[in-house]
Amino acid sequence: MSTSERVAFIGLGNMGGPMAVNLQKAGYAVSAFDLSADALAKVREQGVTAATSASAAIEGAQIVISMLPASRHVEALYLGEGGLMGSLPAGTLVIDCSTIAPASAQKVAAAAKARGVAMIDAPVSGGVAGAAAGTLTFIVGGDGAALERARPLLQAMGKNIFHMGEAGAGQVAKLCNNMALGVIMAVTGEAIALGVAHGLDPKALSQMMAVSTSRSWATEVCNPWPGVLENAPSSRGYAGGFGNDLMLKDLGLAVEAAMGIGATIPLGEMARNLYAMNKQAGRGALDFSSVVKLVAADGPKS
Repeated sequence: MSTSERVAFIGLGNMGGPMAVNLQKAGYAVSAFDLSADALAKVREQGVTAATSASAAIEGAQIVISMLPASRHVEALYLGEGGLMGSLPAGTLVIDCSTIAPASAQKVAAAAKARGVAMIDAPVSGGVAGAAAGTLTFIVGGDGAALERARPLLQAMGKNIFHMGEAGAGQVAKLCNNMALGVIMAVTGEAIALGVAHGLDPKALSQMMAVSTSRSWATEVCNPWPGVLENAPSSRGYAGGFGNDLMLKDLGLAVEAAMGIGATIPLGEMARNLYAMNKQAGRGALDFSSVVKLVAADGPKS
């Protein structure tokens, strides 16, 4: 399949790189940019055009997709000095797949609307494996018509699309999901550590939990105890996966979002503190399931 639509893709990290490649494979002409020369080289090998700057990437593009680390990066890209929003022609579609503060998403969306640019916030769930396999879940906020225009591109990168509401709603929903995930992972690790301390086999305990009432993604896919699941980050020294620092960032955004409307999230705030402690212990770059090391006696061996 081929399409005449040109896509600019900004941000080629562990998630963005495979997403850009999947769009190229789907027949889109993709021009991409990242500050990392290595990241650019990786997508170039897959047929993606490597641009010399974000501004160069958007030349002639009808669609702009961004996948950046934090709110400040997204605001700088679109609204900063020489930001892209000042150069995008009316009618351009912007899809921001970053996980950022809902207020930041709304701020950029307002600027886009004033310029006649359609924009949706579409943070993702599914991890690096999902990005590579094209099976991501997109959690969308923004105008329904803009989403329908974006749908073929999202389907080229993922398999689930949820429209949560107006601008910023995708970010709120993503933060809700990740807050629950962070809490569930921490308590799953705590429960397995308790069992191990009593002499239970962690694999047998996890297998029982995975088909019982404590069943979760943490027991079935990303078990925090080494050796239980061969392909889980915990069995690879907690390498890869979803970094502790990223979970800490998302939990911080959830706390910020709660404070903004006076909501109470006691477990979310407690989880944020746990992942902050894990970072302080030197595990910020490891998979977030390494949080189990805070509660396991002597730490699980991996």
